[in-house]
Amino acid sequence: MRATNSLRWKIALTTTAVCCAVAAVLGVLVHNVVALQITGEVRKDADRDLGHALSHYAYGTTHGDVNSRLDPPQLPGPLRRLVQRGETGSMVGRYDGKPVMWAAGPADGKPLAVWVPYESTRARLRDVDAAILASAALAAGTVALAGLFLADRISRRLAATAAVARRISAGDLDARVEFPTAVASEAGAAGSGGTAPTGRFRSHDEVRDVALALNSMAASLQARLEAEKRFTADVAHDLRTPLTGSLAAAALLPEGRPKEMINDRLKALHLLTEDLLEISRLDSGVERADLTEVALGHAVERAVAGAGPDVRVHVVRDARVLTDRRRLDRILANLLVNAQRHGRPPVEVTVDGPQVTVRDHGPGYPPELIRHGPQRFRTGEPGRGRGHGLGLTIVAGQAAVLKIGVSFANAPDGGAVTRLSLPPVSGAG
Repeated sequence: MRATNSLRWKIALTTTAVCCAVAAVLGVLVHNVVALQITGEVRKDADRDLGHALSHYAYGTTHGDVNSRLDPPQLPGPLRRLVQRGETGSMVGRYDGKPVMWAAGPADGKPLAVWVPYESTRARLRDVDAAILASAALAAGTVALAGLFLADRISRRLAATAAVARRISAGDLDARVEFPTAVASEAGAAGSGGTAPTGRFRSHDEVRDVALALNSMAASLQARLEAEKRFTADVAHDLRTPLTGSLAAAALLPEGRPKEMINDRLKALHLLTEDLLEISRLDSGVERADLTEVALGHAVERAVAGAGPDVRVHVVRDARVLTDRRRLDRILANLLVNAQRHGRPPVEVTVDGPQVTVRDHGPGYPPELIRHGPQRFRTGEPGRGRGHGLGLTIVAGQAAVLKIGVSFANAPDGGAVTRLSLPPVSGAG
């Protein structure tokens, strides 16, 4: 949820920032245009009064309606220098501490200046600026709320899609992103391998497109996995009967090396068939654990007792756990076979509370297995030896039935490390 909230706020803040930037640019432009217009009106009045004052000065008369003075000391310096060059001009300044618009021109080598009050003009400009600022703030606030609303809708839909994706990755292949009725029919058509309809419900929503693609992917993945499960179960069942007959027939052969070789291959094929049957049962979800409370250290010692002299058991701290001893024995047996077949001795089994660690000193697990977990009929790198890859797949399946956490890693100094985290008995140390 933190990620989607972050996305929501990022979209809202980005939208608000863009709106503020546009409002600021437009505000500056409007301010400049209005300021030039208002100031131009005052400047025009000052220039008109200056023309009247210069005309009256030339005839030796005065104009009582015009604030004029010859060479006033408060005349701004830039305007005074302009007049000294024989030019006329105007600018904002102050007279008796009040803001005025000055206009001045040359008269007998001295500046003749007039001034027009500018305080009301400044007040108008402040009012215009306040109106621009208020409008920009209102627009930014409105856009921010609209952006937050839209971003919240997007983030909620993305969060729902991500939750479904997590359920699918966890094995719930029936999970789907929910749609309204009209859209659901479109999602069903796309998920069943068809193309989305091109009529009134054609998608122009990228978030919905992602959800439709996720549903379609989940449906396709579910169909393929179901087909693989059925194929595995069918092959295993079809092989079991002739294999049983072949084993019985091989027992009637005369003793000798040929019989040993035939029995050895038939037993290997029989074990493979049994592994396939077990995987098909695990895949179908019909397996149920017969949980009992056991002392983990004693159970592990009993399970590995006949594994050979290369297997060492060390109980650091015992714990009482809820588990199915038959399935736990199956998990440990497969781990030990994998360690002895693909690793190097010694194989160390450590019990520390409700955690069991099995480690060998061989080349370690391949990176792909560590990243994605065990996959049937795939043994990874050649360094791990030969095999059909079903042993660790059965470990993962049985662990899921027992709700045991399984992690695969490599030791820093070499060797494959498998950790089992069993659910402890409530209140047990």
